[in-house]
Amino acid sequence: MARLEVKLADITTLEVDAIVNAANEALVPGGGVDGAIHDAAGSRLFEACRAIPEVRPGVRCPTGEARVTPGFDLPSRTVVHTVAPVWRGGRHGEDDLLRECFRNSFACAAKAGAQSIAFPAIGCGGFRYPLARAASIAVEESSAALRRYPNLQVYLVAIEHDVHTAFKRALRESGDAA
Repeated sequence: MARLEVKLADITTLEVDAIVNAANEALVPGGGVDGAIHDAAGSRLFEACRAIPEVRPGVRCPTGEARVTPGFDLPSRTVVHTVAPVWRGGRHGEDDLLRECFRNSFACAAKAGAQSIAFPAIGCGGFRYPLARAASIAVEESSAALRRYPNLQVYLVAIEHDVHTAFKRALRESGDAA
């Protein structure tokens, strides 16, 4: 089995050690993947997020960083919350911040003992990150993480066909396809 796989699935149903939530800085339920994860995990996820201390007013997880909570009613035991940059044309450090989302998410998952982790298309919804660009970063950072964490299984998960296609294309173009 390849250690980096692309899946067409609902991330909230995956039986993995950790799923990554494309969160907002306040760690309050939003739309898209974030809302779906909060809905599936139940109200205890919201309470766990609220218990994370603010680093400044209204911010529990700054852009590029990651925080961990239990998965509660999800099949995954852990949720890693990360905040993507809002796309502003690519000249404001967006790629570096998105890379940090992945690096910090992998580090948090490893610290939590995760052997498998699933990522959605972080930043590609309401934060308007270009899908192909985000998919390439996801594959690059996942490949780098697999060198650091040799026992890890990584899934790039899409619920929509265009996201699935972008992940598959990025994996194929990287040369890391199994």
